[in-house]
Amino acid sequence: MTKVATDTRETVPGAARRDLAQARADFPILRTRVNGHLLTYLDNAATTQKPDAVIDAEADFYRNNNANVHRGVHALSQRATDAHEAARHKVRSFINAHADAEIIFVRGTTEAINLVAQGFAEPRLRAGDEIVVSAMEHHSNIVPWQMACRRTGAVLRVVPVDDAGEFDVDAYAALLNARTRIVAVTHLSNALGTITPVRRIIDLAHARGVPVLLDGAQAISHLPVDVRALDCDFYAFSAHKLYGPTGIGVLYGKTEHLQAMTPCQGGGDMIRSVSFDATEYNELPYRLEAGTPHIAGVVALGAALDYVNAIGIERIAAHERALLDDATRQLNRIPGLRIIGTATDKAGVLSFTLDDIHPHDIGTMLDDRGIAIRAGHHCAMPLMQRLGLTGTARASFALYNTHDDVDRLVAGIRRVCDTLGEGAGFYEPAD
Repeated sequence: MTKVATDTRETVPGAARRDLAQARADFPILRTRVNGHLLTYLDNAATTQKPDAVIDAEADFYRNNNANVHRGVHALSQRATDAHEAARHKVRSFINAHADAEIIFVRGTTEAINLVAQGFAEPRLRAGDEIVVSAMEHHSNIVPWQMACRRTGAVLRVVPVDDAGEFDVDAYAALLNARTRIVAVTHLSNALGTITPVRRIIDLAHARGVPVLLDGAQAISHLPVDVRALDCDFYAFSAHKLYGPTGIGVLYGKTEHLQAMTPCQGGGDMIRSVSFDATEYNELPYRLEAGTPHIAGVVALGAALDYVNAIGIERIAAHERALLDDATRQLNRIPGLRIIGTATDKAGVLSFTLDDIHPHDIGTMLDDRGIAIRAGHHCAMPLMQRLGLTGTARASFALYNTHDDVDRLVAGIRRVCDTLGEGAGFYEPAD
């Protein structure tokens, strides 16, 4: 494809491009062929692919170090414990938490938010109290709070977003009041790519003594995250969106909040002593980590952080921004295509609709060419309702994506238009 004179591909420093070009070869799945075409993977907001270093770390644990942690005096258990706790320290460093004890390992973002809703918020909620979320939240940052409201009589309050997908800070400030008990908002919208003004959100809440949880499931792989600079009270993310394995995630919390939380699960390493009369809970972080952890997953998460650090999250962010700019510019030239989510501050998520063509049809036809995108409501049904949509097609970028991937996406969408567009003879527009 011939590039126009306004191409901004040179906005990414050459050294970063070279590093990222070399990194692509580290992801074995990107050598896969789908329907005879080399895989173009653009579904990174759902899950990222894994480099050899992460795959090898998990396999190596099972081959050479497999044992339970914290409970054994034998060599394997000690090695497993050391690897597990070393990964905790890597997470602490990656998000600049104050202490390792502020890092709680969970199954993922969803479990982390549920843990805060049940163990921190619910014991403090009374009928008429309020929980604030935004209209662009993932279901995982809506449903746990609805459940807490049903059990306590609290009320869910929703911050609106405008047509561009911008968080309405003025409306948010007006929602905060003496009944507000916690604010829970996304750091980066999985459906729109909007980066919310989290520091302003936190400052306004803290001015009223209200704690803030940030859903960092999307942001953690796109943006530098410094929980102390943000001053958030809780931060939740999943490893599988950060080039790590599924089934493992992190809840960061300020020490005073974690110590005040009621454990939601009992048994295993979360206890110090047990009798039939009473149980004494363990110290942090273990008091909130019941049962045998996903040890291999924790170790592999540590390897994923090493991998990202070796490239640099700022370099990754700049690369993804260049891809987003390139894709936005090219897609805006396609008649009938509408980009959903045009906030000023965006990361590498690009949602769109195409005239009367259903997003699932777009996704299916792109898959015929080996191009993997997401189609649907993206677990953000209230947002879709706000925007008057049933769903969108969504391409999302990662460190291993290239401008050639963008070109393939654009060519694939043009083929969809030619095949299914009005007048092509293959598609009957809905009423």
